[in-house]
Amino acid sequence: MAATQPADRRPSVSPPGNGRPRGALAEAETRWTEETLRPFLSKNPERREKFETLSGIPVERLYLPTDKTPDPSRIEYPGTYPYTRGVHPTMYRGRVWSMRMFSGFGTPESTNRRFHYLLAHGESGLSIAFDDPTLYGIDADDPEALGEVGKCGVNVSSLDDMQRLLRGIPLDKVTTSMTINGPANILWGMYLLAAEATGVPPAALGGTTQNDILKEYIAQKEFLYPPTPALRLVTDTIEYATQYLPKWNPISISGYHIREAGSTAVQELAFTLADGMCYVEAAQRRGIPVDEFAPRLSFFFNSHNDFFEEIAKFRAARRIWADVMRNRFGAKNERSLWLRFHTQTAGCSCTAQQPELNVVRTAVQALAAVMGGTQSLHTNSYDEALQLPTEDAARIALRTQQILAEESGVAEAIDPFGGSYFMEWLTDRVEEEARRYFDRIDEIGGVIPAIERGFFQREIQEASFRYQRRIDSGDLRIVGVNAYTLDEPVEVPRLRISEQARVAQSKRLRQLRTRRSTAKHEAALDALRRVAEKPDANTMPAVLDALRARATLGEIVHAFQDVFGSYRERSMF
Repeated sequence: MAATQPADRRPSVSPPGNGRPRGALAEAETRWTEETLRPFLSKNPERREKFETLSGIPVERLYLPTDKTPDPSRIEYPGTYPYTRGVHPTMYRGRVWSMRMFSGFGTPESTNRRFHYLLAHGESGLSIAFDDPTLYGIDADDPEALGEVGKCGVNVSSLDDMQRLLRGIPLDKVTTSMTINGPANILWGMYLLAAEATGVPPAALGGTTQNDILKEYIAQKEFLYPPTPALRLVTDTIEYATQYLPKWNPISISGYHIREAGSTAVQELAFTLADGMCYVEAAQRRGIPVDEFAPRLSFFFNSHNDFFEEIAKFRAARRIWADVMRNRFGAKNERSLWLRFHTQTAGCSCTAQQPELNVVRTAVQALAAVMGGTQSLHTNSYDEALQLPTEDAARIALRTQQILAEESGVAEAIDPFGGSYFMEWLTDRVEEEARRYFDRIDEIGGVIPAIERGFFQREIQEASFRYQRRIDSGDLRIVGVNAYTLDEPVEVPRLRISEQARVAQSKRLRQLRTRRSTAKHEAALDALRRVAEKPDANTMPAVLDALRARATLGEIVHAFQDVFGSYRERSMF
């Protein structure tokens, strides 16, 4: 999994104290310090002794050209290796980012209406949020689903549900992102068959399945099988997409949930790219040439409150990935080197106190994502900390992006912070810290051994504890929470999902089970188990056959668990 050091560009490490201002500039800095700064500080002390990013990287008072600053003849350009400044030569001057709002609640019909509403208001792509039962591979009528059906996303338990969810959506014209991981192969299969039923062939479909199971063990915990067979199922989808869906991204390697679990920006970057390398290794072991699948790997990052650190994270991510893909995995296709990513503003930063302030937080975070060169963006609604968004809240979140794109001017220039002494130093420093994590993961034996030993989980727990301790002590001020507070009740229009979603979905499942062919259904599940027992066989065709035989989500998951078993994480303290 080792990430090679960059082979053909300037050294990327420039920690504090390394490098001195050049010649006359050094004299000018000394003169400024003695004649201007110190007299001023004697009367006007700074707000605190130490300044640092949310990742704990110390921030100096002033950044100047040093002997580490690159020669102007070696300035990097957008659309050229290592893509620090963007993967496209014109970036948003050609086309602005995709505005892809994350949506899903209640029954498939409820969410279908929201999709049509968002498309009518200018959204340029769908992003499906599934409820917890669906994410855990549990049918709506399972006792374990009680109280959760449709509450945090839309419930999809069968192919029929997927067809209702997508009714009236032109799937050959709209790209779709599906946030689904453990049962991603099954939900993706439903999507393919729903499109097929409307006459849209697989080759015409564009979109992304999140399908990042490794981060589930690291952060989100919605896993269904042990890590090794789960990784095999992801590889199956990569192989199948490579063969039949040239416009589909079979995996979105996701740092978002790692950050939401409490990691720092550096940890989010390092752990996400480490997972990405693990997927590339698995696909290569399967015998898939790197340039046949790598161009359609995508990433998903969080954009948090530390404006400059987030921009540096995105710039460093592109640089590291390009280096790793070319110099370690031997990719030759330029698109294989591109780190293309979707961004979502930080749900964990939204506050229940004074929730209207989340509009401002979201705008700042969205601006950082744009300055960092994101390809698509979801902006959280101001009521994120309280509930699923109302239509009004979702519209304000979408309008935030539209104002950035149409009114602010931020889409006019490419990588506008490029060349900033501070931004270039911070990008280098974030990269250096990420590479240190790669070394530690390698020492453990790779991503899966690190998961099984709890390495990622402990790192995130410790970072989360440090962050909360800073808030509790008042060292880190959160407006409305521990600064500028109001003792007033929160008044937000409520969106309530009743138990009717579970009742409706359960009734449909009962009807489905009575009208399907029992013999075809059981034969399809038996065939799926047999394929799953063969480590080198691709399970996707058998999944599609089971869905055609009207097997439900939960039934297919149980068939896989009959072969793979389930997984229990070791306790972390």
